[in-house]
Amino acid sequence: MWKPLVACATGVAAATVLAGCGSGDSTVSKTPLPAITEAPSSSSAPAPSPATPPPPPPPPAPDPCAVNLAAPAIARAVSELPPDPRSDQGWNPEPVAGNYNECAQLSAVIIKANTNAPNPNTRAMLFHLGKYIPTGVPDTYGFNAVDATQSTGDTVALAFSGGMGLHSVVRFRWNGDGVELIGNIGG
Repeated sequence: MWKPLVACATGVAAATVLAGCGSGDSTVSKTPLPAITEAPSSSSAPAPSPATPPPPPPPPAPDPCAVNLAAPAIARAVSELPPDPRSDQGWNPEPVAGNYNECAQLSAVIIKANTNAPNPNTRAMLFHLGKYIPTGVPDTYGFNAVDATQSTGDTVALAFSGGMGLHSVVRFRWNGDGVELIGNIGG
């Protein structure tokens, strides 16, 4: 007879416990639920660290007014020249020296005859604002350098340096209409 009574008492105790934890319990309704956060997925990029330096700025655009001995205008002008009078050869389009600048009133390149001779003939080609000046220029054969210390935006100083201490500089200037010889300095 005790078995049904124990089962009944156990059922009443369980019902009492369940009733004590009902929705009317004030502790349950005031206790906040834990916040649910999602772990970042492995495919998302990590946030940059404050210690990571910013990427470098892009390189500056090339200066159109810088000296450019690889300018296409030089090769075009060389292709229009008559052959070298001494060797009867064409001219090598790769400058030996120069200060070609498409923004300068006057700039120059020195080229040499396209020959295998030990001392090929050289000549200077003068340019106004990047365009070759084909006529009205004094003789420019024999120069082998541009003297940058005596050249300006409208003046080109062409130099000849030879053996036995022979050195001379001839300056040409753009006068607004053409090229004029303005100085010959021997050394």
